[in-house]
Amino acid sequence: MNFKVLTRTRVAHTNPSDMLTSMTLKAVIHKAEEGGFWAEVPALPGCVTQGETMEELRANLEDAVKLWLEAGEPEKTQIKDGEIVELAI
Repeated sequence: MNFKVLTRTRVAHTNPSDMLTSMTLKAVIHKAEEGGFWAEVPALPGCVTQGETMEELRANLEDAVKLWLEAGEPEKTQIKDGEIVELAI
């Protein structure tokens, strides 16, 4: 049986030139069938991690998000009859 809990992960930027000092993301936490937990960050495709305890999972989740952000934006996929635009507000 899986359950989902929304949690927020704060990530501090390590690059001093970044204008933002932190960001808040939502993660979905699942109970793993074999024990422990795994989590995914819907806003960051492919950003997933696992841990035996909630404490380990949260630490791994922070690391996974930092590494995902360091790797940069993945290649944009083609959208039929549309385009992707970036907005700064």
